[in-house]
Amino acid sequence: MTFTTTVSSIIPGQFDIFAGLDVDKKSMATTFIDHGTLFKSLRLPYSSTQLLNYVDKHFPGKRIAFVYEAGPTGFGLHDDLVAQKRTCLVVASSMVASAPGNRVKTNRLDSKKLSVQLRGGELRGIHVPGRSYRELRHLVQLRDTQTRQLRATKCRIKALLLYEGIEFPDPQGNWNAAAIAQLRQLPCPSEVRFKLEHLIGTLYFHFNSAALVQKRIRQFCQNDAELRQSISLLSSLPGVGWITAAHAVARFGDWREIKNIRQLGGFLGLVSSEHSTGEKANRGPITRVGDSRLRNKIIQCAWVAIKKDPELRAFYRSVFARQPKKVAARKAIVAVARKLTMRMYVVLKEQRPYIIRPEITTAPLTAEETVSPRERLDASQNEQL
Repeated sequence: MTFTTTVSSIIPGQFDIFAGLDVDKKSMATTFIDHGTLFKSLRLPYSSTQLLNYVDKHFPGKRIAFVYEAGPTGFGLHDDLVAQKRTCLVVASSMVASAPGNRVKTNRLDSKKLSVQLRGGELRGIHVPGRSYRELRHLVQLRDTQTRQLRATKCRIKALLLYEGIEFPDPQGNWNAAAIAQLRQLPCPSEVRFKLEHLIGTLYFHFNSAALVQKRIRQFCQNDAELRQSISLLSSLPGVGWITAAHAVARFGDWREIKNIRQLGGFLGLVSSEHSTGEKANRGPITRVGDSRLRNKIIQCAWVAIKKDPELRAFYRSVFARQPKKVAARKAIVAVARKLTMRMYVVLKEQRPYIIRPEITTAPLTAEETVSPRERLDASQNEQL
């Protein structure tokens, strides 16, 4: 039997025992079943060593498949089991079926449900990223946290000035060194000045932290040849910058695990939901599953891409023309973002940079074919296909 780093599904007939694990911080509820009458539930400490010692003692020579839900404990248990050449699935909790009328939930019952569904071949495992991709995820998440706090601090400063009836120094609302210097000189009561200085200090802290993390991400990726190559390929796409490329690589993981061209769009929630019956097809808004921060970044990249790539601009226009005017721009740009994920798939799978075809030319976008910058920022929350 072949063991791989990531197992997406199993063939139940190839295994004798099915172990469902409901894992928490200190322990794991474990249920073992077979194809017959075996049913054994117990609680073990959260330790892969003790788990393997137990199965080796009670099920010697048996082919065992393990499964547990992805959660705050990460993928350490999966790594330990795979290192010992055991088959282990990590599944998304949202994809584990549960009876709607069931009002009793315990760790033991959850582990039983996992083992029964594993035996029935009903579970599909998620892609477990390698160590370097996980470390990159930590850095990307940290940078996004700092930039989110940076934006929040700017809003708090402006809210304070608005409450006190004080105009922001820059008429255009730009946050530059001159505007911050003028903030420090604004006449205001002492307690307001104290709060303003505190917020300015917080602003500098998050700005410097985001810059430091971004520098660390660059260093980390430069020292890893595979990460460096993947980011370089994604950055060749029109509109996709280095920050979005690094975030995409962190979330996608090993490009060899990407199975088909539609997978990335579905992973990012850029495909339309559907509730159809009989001959009637009823498609609704996009699913919005997955990483919303990365989805927002790719939608922003799409706005830049339609200005740089004539082919994408023509595609944007074709979708725009078929939609009601009120929502045409939003629907069209989400369609472009989904097409951008298809191009990401191609450049990663074929390991070649994207080249804009010079023979295609289209006229620049008109004002009616675009939306305001503020609407662009909100597009990912209102997009429908």
